[in-house]
Amino acid sequence: MATESNVFEAALALPEADRARLARELIASLDAGADEGAGQAWGDEIERRLKEIDDGAAVLEDWDTVRSGIAARLAAPRR
Repeated sequence: MATESNVFEAALALPEADRARLARELIASLDAGADEGAGQAWGDEIERRLKEIDDGAAVLEDWDTVRSGIAARLAAPRR
């Protein structure tokens, strides 16, 4: 059985495309079954928000306003 160190070394020696595929597969293995239904829930949420926009019920802000707010929050001291 390969040691953990050997596995990491072997993985790092792979070509970039193979390392990327391995990383995707490993991450997918961690997520398997954890968020069943999450895709549908996000789809439902997107549809709900689009309907609010179409109906005029959503309060929209332009990007400059949003960006300024984000910058202000990042610049503010943390409590």
